[in-house]
Amino acid sequence: MPAAEAPHLEAPNFEAANLSVLAYAQGFTLWHYRAPEMRLGTVATAGFLEPAAEMLAPGDMVLVSAGDGGRVLYVTRHGQSVATAPLS
Repeated sequence: MPAAEAPHLEAPNFEAANLSVLAYAQGFTLWHYRAPEMRLGTVATAGFLEPAAEMLAPGDMVLVSAGDGGRVLYVTRHGQSVATAPLS
């Protein structure tokens, strides 16, 4: 019996329609990014969320649902660029 193949996951492309607000209070926003065709590590890569830089603020959190798992990212800034770090 052949081994099951891993699902094919696409190359990284940020899609604004996949980013949505779950909650907002006192200047903090909890976001959700749905990326079923991507690897989790791709969404967590530096610069991936850069197209959303005007919406994301330092201290925000992004719940990521990817094709190979989920993660909570903490939004930081590196100069004018958006950066994220895993929530630990």
